[in-house]
Amino acid sequence: MTQLLLPIFPRQRSVELNKVEDADRPAHWWYRFVLSFPPHLVRDYIQRFGLQRGQCVLDPFCGTGTTIVECKKLGIHGIGIEANPMAHFASSVKVDWTPNAAGLERSSSQIASDVLAELATQGVDDNKPATPGDVLRLRPILRTLPPEVANLLLTNSISPLPLHKTLLLVDAIDGNRRSPYREHQMLALAKALTGPIGNLHFGPEVGVGPAKTDAAVITSWLDCVRAMARDLASLHDEKAPSFVHHADSRDVVRVIPEASIDAVITSPPYPNEKDYTRTTRLESVLLGFVSSKEQLRSLKRTMVRSNTRGVYKGDDDDRWVADHGEIQRIARAIESRRIELKKTSGFERLYARVTKLYFGGMARHLAELRTVLRPGAHLAYVVGDQASYLRVMIRTGQILATIAAQLGYEVLGIDLFRTRLSTATKEQLREEVVVLRWPGF
Repeated sequence: MTQLLLPIFPRQRSVELNKVEDADRPAHWWYRFVLSFPPHLVRDYIQRFGLQRGQCVLDPFCGTGTTIVECKKLGIHGIGIEANPMAHFASSVKVDWTPNAAGLERSSSQIASDVLAELATQGVDDNKPATPGDVLRLRPILRTLPPEVANLLLTNSISPLPLHKTLLLVDAIDGNRRSPYREHQMLALAKALTGPIGNLHFGPEVGVGPAKTDAAVITSWLDCVRAMARDLASLHDEKAPSFVHHADSRDVVRVIPEASIDAVITSPPYPNEKDYTRTTRLESVLLGFVSSKEQLRSLKRTMVRSNTRGVYKGDDDDRWVADHGEIQRIARAIESRRIELKKTSGFERLYARVTKLYFGGMARHLAELRTVLRPGAHLAYVVGDQASYLRVMIRTGQILATIAAQLGYEVLGIDLFRTRLSTATKEQLREEVVVLRWPGF
């Protein structure tokens, strides 16, 4: 196995490598994970793999659609697979450039006017921040979520008055389900919720910052809609088909035809304690994608087990790597460190197991994937080193490459994309692109 260890963009600082360039913002910026990889990285591998119009690129861990949006811009057929319903919705909307820009603005302005008028009858001015006394006075009329739904949110992730305004806006947008603008309007609200409306902060973990007494909900949403409309007016639909399946990436044969994929460009979750459903929890709940603990539990079951909050009793993906020496060594090292440090919480007891489940899930995914790849298909997997589990180093890219090789893939190299500072160890961790080729048999 040849390792290509030079950075792809050696003249840039590492922190700049993951930023979205201004020219790339149309569609990409409609809604984006803080942990997403950048469009220019997708372009680099499209060029490197020599992909052309008429060929098909798959992103089996689609997230918010970076790969398929970039493919659409270049006229290349893009297919995504995403288990998280909020992310699936976002990526699907981001490759839909059919709405008329002026119509989107007109429809949204009318919705905004209607909601502002309703708020005015309640004594609420969206553009004049309310005081704590105002909120106390208004509390009897403020709309809230049912307790079982509210309990799904991160505590204090949205304040009472902004929540009230948001629920009114959701109802107004949802009032016409046949509108050609409804889904884009909902996505604009999702973006505004994670910015000026909610109390969240990302750094890169999702957390809750100081509570806002009030927020200009309608104005913030309308700003996002108008930015989206400007993009729609400038985007040129290259007629490249794009589609996102709401499915489990470990079960690709259920949704992708046999021998139909020319390349894979993706970034799966890393083995760490990031619960990716928490990153989208606020908008997932308020837009109605998750409304119960049972739904949340079912959602997590369709994801690769990358954190202990998504591990269940019957999970058995670890059988796929039972004979992989390095993975078993890491799991033993994590468990030994846990015992040494006397860590006894339920989550800490799962650290070793989730490490094996993660790589087992990736092995299962790569094994299934072989059926849908055309001979000679190229693959790029963006992954990162991790030390989240009691500071035991996990070289994700190197391990993933060995798993792929055992499954018959040709490992072309491991490119260094960037380095980043570990919050646990304060060491520089490598973020890499594992480059593979499926020879076919």
